[in-house]
Amino acid sequence: MRSFAGRDILSLKDFERNEFMHLFEIADRVEPIARERRNSDMLAHKTLVTAFYQPSTRTRLAHEAAMHRLGGHVTGFADAKMTRAGDFYQESIKDTVHMLEFYGDVIVMRHYDQGAPHEAAKWSSIPVINGGDGWGEHPTQVLTDLYTVTKEMGSVDGKSFLAVGDHRMRTMHSLGYALSQFDAEMVILAPDEMSPLPEFLAELDEKGTNYRIVEHIDEAIADTDVIYMEPVVQPDYTKARQDKAEVYARTAANYQVTQEVMKKAKGSSIVLHSLPRRDELLPEVDDLKHARYWQEAYNGVVMRMALLSSILGVWE
Repeated sequence: MRSFAGRDILSLKDFERNEFMHLFEIADRVEPIARERRNSDMLAHKTLVTAFYQPSTRTRLAHEAAMHRLGGHVTGFADAKMTRAGDFYQESIKDTVHMLEFYGDVIVMRHYDQGAPHEAAKWSSIPVINGGDGWGEHPTQVLTDLYTVTKEMGSVDGKSFLAVGDHRMRTMHSLGYALSQFDAEMVILAPDEMSPLPEFLAELDEKGTNYRIVEHIDEAIADTDVIYMEPVVQPDYTKARQDKAEVYARTAANYQVTQEVMKKAKGSSIVLHSLPRRDELLPEVDDLKHARYWQEAYNGVVMRMALLSSILGVWE
């Protein structure tokens, strides 16, 4: 297994099964720190730099909370427009990263341009974590999701994932790549205009991901173990930000999860959603035994603790 110390976390395309399992093991080791709501001194002399060119609640704050739980420090920006990277100067990623690398020990970047964190990693002397890049990938979210499935259901192996929503999404891409390393099935349900691109499906074929495409939720809901959701009504992820319109589309019933839909599901199935949500996942589902998206959010801190401590060499 490749060492995680000093490693960029940019994509799940090249992750191997034993690397997933290793991170899940590390997450189990650090989880009591988060559960007991205490801070350790594991990374007491380290600093995380956040570079968020797009809005974020969970990804940014989960990384920051993880660093604080490990006793480290945090600096950075949550709005590029308040920096020289986003104002009149539009400073290049190369120049920005050459500055940020002096301010800390690891950078987590979210950007509206696909590939921006990869570009940052080319110029950075410290590790870079991809916190979501346009329509590209979101590796730390899917690591969180698969860790959640492992904790809730014992294993990713043998599970069927009904992936509902926009399959141009970065989470869907990372999920497809990740499931190639497990004995699991990805069931794809999306509106025609949000179907996975042919080149992505070709990558899944090349990697050996077991997937199939369905047209209606009723074709898969009864046999699925994990209902994995993303919105079909959402902002344009190639923009720095997009304000809510006064009038917007509603989610079609075929892409909604409701109490009525969940009556058709396995009793043991769970619902995951990286959030935020709109009307694709109604609040009425929150009270069902299937809901695991709040636990998923908690595990987001735990997984980032595992990643940060591994990248910064604690477990070497």
